[in-house]
Amino acid sequence: MGALFLSELVGSAMLLLLGCGVVANTALTKSKGNGTGFLFVNWGWGLAVFAGVLVSAKSGAHINPAVTLGVVARNLTMGKEPLPGGWGTVAIYIIAQLIGAFIGAVLCWLAYKQHFDEEPDAATKLGVFSTGPAIRSYGWNLLTEIIGTFVLVFVIIAAGGWGDPATKVPGGLGWLGALGVALLVVGIGASLGGPTGYAINPSRDLGPRIAHFVLPIKGKGDSDWAYSWVPVVGPIIGGVLAGLTAGLLLPA
Repeated sequence: MGALFLSELVGSAMLLLLGCGVVANTALTKSKGNGTGFLFVNWGWGLAVFAGVLVSAKSGAHINPAVTLGVVARNLTMGKEPLPGGWGTVAIYIIAQLIGAFIGAVLCWLAYKQHFDEEPDAATKLGVFSTGPAIRSYGWNLLTEIIGTFVLVFVIIAAGGWGDPATKVPGGLGWLGALGVALLVVGIGASLGGPTGYAINPSRDLGPRIAHFVLPIKGKGDSDWAYSWVPVVGPIIGGVLAGLTAGLLLPA
């Protein structure tokens, strides 16, 4: 169990270090990548997923509670145990994913410390750590996160061989499986990322938001806890719905 915990923690930390890093690069004052735009961010997040999946292959490379819960829902629909090792494994994965996301966000802050100090806008600083809506409407924002996460988890499961730590091979395709998920994340961002910034991962948003709350970031403002439930609840619902649908429609 310890090896699985460490695998998910390292993968999640890698994901958030690189994912938050690409946002910092394009958003923060005086960064060399300042102003490179949303598509740049989409590709950066996709490559962050690629790296996170590769380094966490030992655990099946979930690095996302929505993926874990989607696999659990799929397995239960098919009459299988939630994950090898039962519900204890599920808890270990989700805890590791959240801690890893927090660590990755802290490392990103350290890498860009001087740029955070130079950035005058508190909202821009928060945007490096967590998502926020372009138009704040909690119901519609929630629906967007559900749809985006459904696409992510359903396609991942459809790739086959995903989510079983015994295989050690995400998607059954080695590093090509990781590349496929990376391209999927780029596509989701390009197609569905506009309304909410596409968290599609509860730990991706919550871990860094907690980091923003506790870190001594100069002029950081508040952490927008009023919105924080949306990128947690939406991806959980979307992931579970995708797993249930996959259990009914996709081959075992």
